[in-house]
Amino acid sequence: MTRIGIIIGSTRPGRNGEAVARWVYDIATKRGDARYELVDIKDFNLPHLDEMAPPSLGQYTQPHTLRWAEKVASFDGYVIVTPEYNHSTSGALKNAIDFLYAEWNNKAVGFVSYGSVGGTRAVEHLRLVVAELQMADVRAQVALSLFTDFENFSVFKPGAHQEGAVNTMLDQLDAWSGALATLRAGTTMATPQSGA
Repeated sequence: MTRIGIIIGSTRPGRNGEAVARWVYDIATKRGDARYELVDIKDFNLPHLDEMAPPSLGQYTQPHTLRWAEKVASFDGYVIVTPEYNHSTSGALKNAIDFLYAEWNNKAVGFVSYGSVGGTRAVEHLRLVVAELQMADVRAQVALSLFTDFENFSVFKPGAHQEGAVNTMLDQLDAWSGALATLRAGTTMATPQSGA
């Protein structure tokens, strides 16, 4: 069965992302089309990128990188839940993405964003990033407004129509994740190695 990681893309104290990701997870697990898992980048304690070799070489030396690589590699696709900070995504999420390379390749990704304009500008930046990582981003996106989907900008209360948006995104993500499995089967992913 297809495995999808739902990545919480913020580490900020008091973040809205955890409630949003749990909402997506609750919707997703009712579907029965894939196995879904919440992945909190906060749990991996990734410092600012501290590997000597570029991630594309797969020569990881740090225990936190190896742990993160193992987790990311275990999935066929991802839902990235991202805030919008200053017209882009969070620095913590970008850093977590930048730690790895082959573990992301030939996998599908969908986006759930939140912010004053639904986090759409953060996702536009992320679409450029994931393209470089040879990922297939699905068209459907869930854009949550701090004005209409949160009470007092902090208590998550999504509009009823947003559940349909999540399911549309997941339909596309599941289809693309399955389609890309044949491509991944024909390639050999670099295995993270300890540096010499």
